[in-house]
Amino acid sequence: MTISVNVRQVVGPEDAAKRDTQGLRKDFLIEGLFSKGQINLTYSHLDRMIVGGIVPAEQDLVIDQVKETGTSQFLERREAAILNIGGKGTIIVGDVDYPLGFQDALYVGMGQGTLSFRSHDPANPAEFYLLSAPAHRACPTVPITLDMAKKVRAGSTEEANARTINQYVHPDVCESCQLLVGLTIFEPGSVWNTMPAHVHDRRMEVYLYFGMEEATRVFHFMGEPHETRHLVLKNHDAVLSPGWSIHSGAGTGRYSFIWAMAGDNMSFTDMDKVPMESLR
Repeated sequence: MTISVNVRQVVGPEDAAKRDTQGLRKDFLIEGLFSKGQINLTYSHLDRMIVGGIVPAEQDLVIDQVKETGTSQFLERREAAILNIGGKGTIIVGDVDYPLGFQDALYVGMGQGTLSFRSHDPANPAEFYLLSAPAHRACPTVPITLDMAKKVRAGSTEEANARTINQYVHPDVCESCQLLVGLTIFEPGSVWNTMPAHVHDRRMEVYLYFGMEEATRVFHFMGEPHETRHLVLKNHDAVLSPGWSIHSGAGTGRYSFIWAMAGDNMSFTDMDKVPMESLR
């Protein structure tokens, strides 16, 4: 079994500002994560975050060693959070089974051993979305359902951004070393996320957009507040966001997104808000 790993180097704001659309997509956009029967990982040098898609079919898929981490086992010095956005499946951590339905998650602490992934029905496979960051201490492995997530309601219908922020890997729900992970779900008719915008230089972030119709697109805004750019994203596209960049979007139809952060600060509210008049 082959694990495909794509490596992304760090891009600075001056470089990003000079790039055309293809140049921005090359280093910030992650496409093709979810392919049946495959493990696809992207290793970003932004806080060493690994972003992955695992879609087991008839056979289990296994993550044991990933050469790019330089360790004998993937979780030897890492933690991971995994959300299922497909059919029912099971994650086996060491020799313990954790069944996951749609929008269920599993936090896996450092040093927990091999990860195996299984779909209950190969015709309707699980789609496991994996986030992993370096860890310096071990935390307990915890399954987290959508009902268990901390709910933060934000926005309004009038501003087309009424949404519920479901905090899965968060100090109030699940202990972790540095990962923060959650799922934002919009009310019908609301399409804007994370606007007014913010940056947080103390950590990076990655968004995965999903739950979209084939023709739906999200216009994702990035860049320094005074030098913004945009990327047009489809269902199951992910986008990397450095600490210097805003990360906001508007969809042409309904969508949800999973956000994940890694870096210095574990406080969800640690952000530098950008006044609307400062955006360019």
